[in-house]
Amino acid sequence: MSEPAEQSTATADKAPPDGPTTVTAPPRHRTLRTRLRHFRARVRGNPRANLIWRIVVGVLGGLVLVAGIVAIPYPGPGWLIVFAGLGILATEFTWAGRLLRFARHHYDRWMEWVGRQSILVKCLLGLLTCAIVLATLWLLGAPYLVAKLVGLGHWTWLQSPL
Repeated sequence: MSEPAEQSTATADKAPPDGPTTVTAPPRHRTLRTRLRHFRARVRGNPRANLIWRIVVGVLGGLVLVAGIVAIPYPGPGWLIVFAGLGILATEFTWAGRLLRFARHHYDRWMEWVGRQSILVKCLLGLLTCAIVLATLWLLGAPYLVAKLVGLGHWTWLQSPL
């Protein structure tokens, strides 16, 4: 009689669990990515929609890229905005992907070079950046606008030549 008990214990270890097996859903980003790929494939299938899509991506990416280029000398994420604009353009245009890789490579090289320089060179680069910022603000007319607000509108030398 002891044999069946031993046999039932041995088969119980090998038996599958009694509860329902749960299937884990793929992570949400995969399903969203899959949905976006299917949507883009449908758009590519329609020549008119594909052209409109590429125009919208080109205009949006171009605007972000220009905003980033304008923001480069100012404090903040200028280069990040440039790379974001190129990334948007690279989703549809091969040349933008090549330009993005080129720009990131040279940006990384520049930052490594600046990191190796003495404090004097870093200060000179900071002063050059300040001069560029002040020159662009002057060209945009910002100093004269502020001067007029504080009652110094007679300082005409602050007016932009543009």
